Amino acid sequence: MMRLHVFVICTIVLTGALAHASVAQRYIDRSGKASFFSSAPMEDIEAHTEQVITLLDVKSGEIVSNVLMRSFRFRKALMQEHFNENYVESHKFPKATFKGKVNNLSSVDLTRDGTHMLDVTGELTIHGVTKPVRVQAEAGVKGGRSQAQASFPLRVKDFDIAIPRLVVNNIAEVVDVKVSFDLKPM
Repeated sequence: MMRLHVFVICTIVLTGALAHASVAQRYIDRSGKASFFSSAPMEDIEAHTEQVITLLDVKSGEIVSNVLMRSFRFRKALMQEHFNENYVESHKFPKATFKGKVNNLSSVDLTRDGTHMLDVTGELTIHGVTKPVRVQAEAGVKGGRSQAQASFPLRVKDFDIAIPRLVVNNIAEVVDVKVSFDLKPM
């Protein structure tokens, strides 16, 4: 219950942070999707969540996303437990955050049907470590509805996530991350 309160407070803070930027149209997705996949010699590991909150300010191009680490679901309960307790230490670092900007948003019309490539740069914070990222995202607009998706590699050690020697063959050094959002005007 405490984590839910933290999540709600973060959402309110993020909404307020973008609200002061301008009165421009903003988009939100309160149930965005994120997943990651690790392919290693001993086993594949995959996790999914549908609890990603994303805010996009169309005028400034600012974008912010938050996900609670405990919201990721694995096919095995033990994998989920190890992920939260031993690797991302979600009790200390409860969320991952992306703060950035869609650099070419001025050339994209999210009110017109079509597919658009977005150049997104920003900072990703996981496990208390912040790293710069650049991602190419695809935005599809149909009937006034905007959907965006992206995939990118993430090097585990870049975020100070230690993999014990005992399980080094079970977890890949680089995991594939996918995100998707159904952005609706606020």
